[in-house]
Amino acid sequence: MTSKVALVTGGSRGIGAAIARRLAGDGFDVAITYQSAGDRAATVAKEVETAGRRALTMRAEAADAPALIEAVERTVRELGRLDVLVSNAGIAPYGPLEEVTLDEVDRLLAVHARASFVLAQAAARHMGRGGSIVLIGSSLAERVPYAGWTAYAMSKSALIGLAKGLARDLGPRGITANVVSPGSTDTEMNPADAPEAEEERRLTALGRYCSPADIAATVAHLAGEGGRTITGASIPVDAGVTA
Repeated sequence: MTSKVALVTGGSRGIGAAIARRLAGDGFDVAITYQSAGDRAATVAKEVETAGRRALTMRAEAADAPALIEAVERTVRELGRLDVLVSNAGIAPYGPLEEVTLDEVDRLLAVHARASFVLAQAAARHMGRGGSIVLIGSSLAERVPYAGWTAYAMSKSALIGLAKGLARDLGPRGITANVVSPGSTDTEMNPADAPEAEEERRLTALGRYCSPADIAATVAHLAGEGGRTITGASIPVDAGVTA
């Protein structure tokens, strides 16, 4: 039987790398995109291959719509199909509201909202019944406990509306679309041993950070048989920060 295929954007490190590894462990061939960390992408690809699956790495900047479309098309050409799309690539700038520039707003929307739309549109052309689109959002779309995150929260909130629209557009074809919304997660962008980490823990119900593997487990559930009737949902994996 032909293996199922997943495409994970921003898959060279952090949450994206954990998702790629988990999906490979669940039997998917995995394509990943990266912006600059080609060496790390190669390492993730080797881990996918060690799990007995095929791997593909592609350089594609998340704000570059033609590059994203080509990543989808190349995945289908080289791996034969596309069953799961995980739109994960993201950025996390923050700062005082008065200092946020329009260029920064445009980039946030391009990397998070527009990229996810472009990827979903391109992927939907190739997906059949049982396909799954997962958008990696943020708990900040539901609760913003700090100042300085307005533009970021806006850009991640857009993914919730996108998933609901996709669920209706693609539901008749048996394709699901959902958002997974991490809270504080132990990555290079937000390490659990950073000076401000203790304050972030205090905001959660469980008093702890999530791990990238926690996020990957929920993505894998949505991509597998257990997620076949879940669509249009925004699922928090945030240790209860939005509780």
